[in-house]
Amino acid sequence: MPSSSGPSRLTSLHSRPPLRYAVYFLSLLGLAASVLAMLFESAWGWAALPFGLLAALGTYDRYQRRHTVSRNYPILAHFRYFLESIGPEIRQYFIQSDTEQTPYSREQRSLVYQRAKNVLDKKAFGSVQDMYAEGYEWISPSLKPTRIDSHDFRITIGKDCAKPYSASIFNISAMSFGSLSANAITALNAGAKRGRFYHDTGEGAISPYHRQGGDLVWEIGSGYFGCRNEDGTFSEERFVEGATLEQVKMIEIKLSQGAKPGHGGILPAAKVTPEIATTRGVPVGKDVISPYSHSAFTTPLEMMGFIGRLRELSGGKPVGIKLTIGHPWEWFGLVKAMLETSQRPDFIIVDGGEGGTGAAPLEFINRLGMPLTEALLLVHNTLVGAGLRDKIHIGAAGKIVSAFDIARTIALGADWCNAARGYMFALGCIQAMTCHTDRCPSGVATQDKRRGKKLDVPDKTQRVFHFHDNTLKALAEMLAAAGLKDTSELGPEHILRRVSKTEIRSFASLFPFLEPDELLHSVPEHAVFREYWQAAQPDTFHPPVSIQELRATKLR
Repeated sequence: MPSSSGPSRLTSLHSRPPLRYAVYFLSLLGLAASVLAMLFESAWGWAALPFGLLAALGTYDRYQRRHTVSRNYPILAHFRYFLESIGPEIRQYFIQSDTEQTPYSREQRSLVYQRAKNVLDKKAFGSVQDMYAEGYEWISPSLKPTRIDSHDFRITIGKDCAKPYSASIFNISAMSFGSLSANAITALNAGAKRGRFYHDTGEGAISPYHRQGGDLVWEIGSGYFGCRNEDGTFSEERFVEGATLEQVKMIEIKLSQGAKPGHGGILPAAKVTPEIATTRGVPVGKDVISPYSHSAFTTPLEMMGFIGRLRELSGGKPVGIKLTIGHPWEWFGLVKAMLETSQRPDFIIVDGGEGGTGAAPLEFINRLGMPLTEALLLVHNTLVGAGLRDKIHIGAAGKIVSAFDIARTIALGADWCNAARGYMFALGCIQAMTCHTDRCPSGVATQDKRRGKKLDVPDKTQRVFHFHDNTLKALAEMLAAAGLKDTSELGPEHILRRVSKTEIRSFASLFPFLEPDELLHSVPEHAVFREYWQAAQPDTFHPPVSIQELRATKLR
């Protein structure tokens, strides 16, 4: 446990001139020394010139508002920009291709940067993709393209609620204040307001920086931040205060997160500033530990009751859940609880195992949680087979940045998509992968105010808006080329995958799909349903007896 002096030590460190300003300070010192030397020998003017140019550049970097990295790294940032400018050539000849995704390829990041800056996002000469490689995917074009006049694709969530919500089909996924900087949250919400799409708060509660007028989806995790009692349990009174805000359009109960399912997470004491403590409803300067599971419910049936209660307390706003698929019997138990009680979420967010995070153990990031494709198919198929798909909408998140990513995900069964890292790129994230160190060079994922305040809110607000707008414009063009008029028309038959050098299959033939109400009358041959559907129970998350028996022996 960090000592009580943690925050003071952090403050002391932040009060000293940062090392990253060293080159700038040396240039100022060199300029002053050169000018002083000129009083005795005019030849020193040749030294004053380069020092003066560097000092002028550093001063400009510190006070310009366009580039956050330059403000945090005066003069030094230009070395990065130079190396970045020749990066494609270096990779082309020596290192890697532009399509290598680690975790996002240069091609993907460049696409976001160009669309966010509202500059030309077209490419010349041809694709750099290997179209004959196994796994290559594409959408089928039509010989009779359509015309789409509006790219503002929307879907109404919670049609049976007193306050349904018309959502964009591309929104900002959950990222908390505390994980992202104040300026980053402000720019995201202001961009969402301009583009009329929603901004998920993350489980860190609704901060003052979320209150820029953009639509909010309030995510409630196991820590009940923003709606908790002193002992960490759920507070109905505090929930009502937040849920009835006009800006809050939907409530999302976070069961698990793609990059770290089953991991509660810790916000270190040094990061728990008075501002964050007030926002989350926790003590200042103490570790904030999110429990591994919710205390407001312990069974699927209890969860359905909790969902209904939140809908009532919020005044009839849509209430949903977010989860990463793990044990199939647990998911099936949730669906059976919906059938038994006739209570159900208005929406489900499927978070793929490839999702991002500010910090998580490597094993969680790499090896825990079902990837989005399989998870989305399982959720969609189960709801179709249980006769619930027309009553529950599905959102999906997991490395979605392009129009094709959106089209592919909707074709697999989603109604809309969310993105986190894509919008971070729009804010200026350079994929430094230092989110957990509090040293984010772009001022996005940090609580160091000296770094975060360099992120220019008006400029990044425009970038967030343009990324959303230009991505949906590209989606409209892609749909029109495929002969479609709306995202609701997308289906698995529209996406093709190369499964070998000589074989191509559509998603419709590649993946099994259940018939409506099939689970109500029979058990499909699909292995997961055959093994676990009948054994799943609505009154417990415990594994079936057969699984418990396997856990008790190595004699399999």
